[in-house]
Amino acid sequence: MSVTHLSLYVTADEEAMAGEAARIIASQYRRAIDEKGLFTIALSGGKTPLPLFRLLARPEWSKVLDWTKIVVYWTDERCVSPESEDCNYRAARAELLSRVDATRYYRMKGEDIPEKAAKAYSDLLSEHFGLSGGALPRFDCILLGVGTDGHTASLFPRDPALSNNKDMVLDIYPPGHGSPRLTLSLPVLNNAGCCIFLASGRGKHHILSTALNLMAAPALPAQMVRPHSGELCWIIDDTAYQG
Repeated sequence: MSVTHLSLYVTADEEAMAGEAARIIASQYRRAIDEKGLFTIALSGGKTPLPLFRLLARPEWSKVLDWTKIVVYWTDERCVSPESEDCNYRAARAELLSRVDATRYYRMKGEDIPEKAAKAYSDLLSEHFGLSGGALPRFDCILLGVGTDGHTASLFPRDPALSNNKDMVLDIYPPGHGSPRLTLSLPVLNNAGCCIFLASGRGKHHILSTALNLMAAPALPAQMVRPHSGELCWIIDDTAYQG
């Protein structure tokens, strides 16, 4: 049985969170470039990663990260137009990808029929990672958030999708959360080289005691992310920590 080791970073505010996350990403980037000359990362949506995107878009970070050697994917996406304000891709493009020399990024096509879009993204991952025989992609880094209900990516509590060990990309229909969604599956998350969670604000405090407890049987999707041969990092601000 593998044991997941958690690294917890408590920072003063969201800007400090972004700095810590950028440092970890840079470390994972250097490791991947040394090993294979390429760095793969899956980005998350929501407001929490925006300070990180803005930091990485600064000119000084172009000296740290060579975007011609970075391939960008997404952890999940709402089934909306790529121009919708709810689109995860749109936010990452506006705050980061359009401001750096990124040319290799592959969005989930939320405007398509969900089932077909999930299959298409799964096929894309199989091609890009050279997969066969049920193998899973191994992202060098996956960026994640956590909802006040403990969901992460678009994996929600008590959803049967949490037990799906067959598919890499799922189409999800979470009740009470608006449009359908596309998401990487839990086995894909747990196959990553590094998973970085970002959580900020007083509203996240109540969920952290459960989500960060790796000694207990996992009850929440965020708690189920336990990379079996990779690193798990949680970066939270002091407000989320203190409550």
